[in-house]
Amino acid sequence: MKLYDNVRAPNPRRVRMFLAEKGIEVPTVQIDLLKREQKSDEFLRKNPLGSIPVLELDDGECIAESVAICRYLEELHPAPALFGADARERARVEMWNRRIELGLFMPVAQVWIHGSPLTARLVQQIPAAAGFNRAVVARFLGWLDRQLAERRFFAGERFSVADITALCTLDFATGLVGIPFDPAFANLARWRDEVSSRPSAKV
Repeated sequence: MKLYDNVRAPNPRRVRMFLAEKGIEVPTVQIDLLKREQKSDEFLRKNPLGSIPVLELDDGECIAESVAICRYLEELHPAPALFGADARERARVEMWNRRIELGLFMPVAQVWIHGSPLTARLVQQIPAAAGFNRAVVARFLGWLDRQLAERRFFAGERFSVADITALCTLDFATGLVGIPFDPAFANLARWRDEVSSRPSAKV
């Protein structure tokens, strides 16, 4: 297997963190997104949507989308159970992972697309969309902070793929995207400090 990756992008990092938590080593191929390597004819044969990450299997089949890749890896390496250990926990992890994707990742991505000088030459930006989504992100982070007053991790007392999604999104938001983190979110800060201290967070 090999993973088509980019060290600065949040979705490939989700897969790298997942691999690290599982103790799996997979060779990576770096794709330069700003040079549009993901849109080349060669890469589009691997993923017609022209996005990363992509996991290429030994027989040449390619699996795209970070959660799909992680689910495949979970089937091959079920421990530790990052998607949940039983029916209820799996549903809870799925719920939280989806909430974070929709409520945090998507508006952060809109701020990146419409507000970053790095994307200005790639898309027709709508500055108002960036401003609107900054406010959406702030409100959602406040909601997440309140939820973490009741639990150690997002899906309960065990670390899961939902925490991976949240950390990669939050680090992307406060790093490349330039969305400030409000220190008043004490529960979120406590969670972030703990998850960031895991070895997998260093990938």
